[in-house]
Amino acid sequence: MRLLGNDLPAHRGGGQADALRLANVHVGVQRQRDVVSRFPAWAASAEWEFEITSREIDELLDVGGPWVHGRPGARFLYLSWGNVSGDEFHMFRRAKLMFGDVPTAVLRGAHDGAGVLTGSLGLTDAAGDPVCARVRPPAIVWELR
Repeated sequence: MRLLGNDLPAHRGGGQADALRLANVHVGVQRQRDVVSRFPAWAASAEWEFEITSREIDELLDVGGPWVHGRPGARFLYLSWGNVSGDEFHMFRRAKLMFGDVPTAVLRGAHDGAGVLTGSLGLTDAAGDPVCARVRPPAIVWELR
């Protein structure tokens, strides 16, 4: 699986960018309780690649692995924002990417090996802050690559 993030909030410049830089804000993907593969809020883009598993249960696909959160039928990924101080990450905001929002044909294609499940999204909300809450299409585009 691959996530492609663009339009990071501090990359835009301005007062908000300065505040995010001073607070050393980063975004990463949450693996169980840890936030890993972090990118600074002023990066030009962010890209994460990781492996998820999938299995068929009663003709429905279920995904799993250490990156996947939630119960069957409501699985999701977290992109977490936080202040970095040394080795410590102090989370203050998360974006939730729901597998239920992935078109069935795209998820099925990834399960069948037809390509890599890829989600592309902007990482800045309408107010210029780090994106958070549930990110739904069209704010995220799911496809096979």
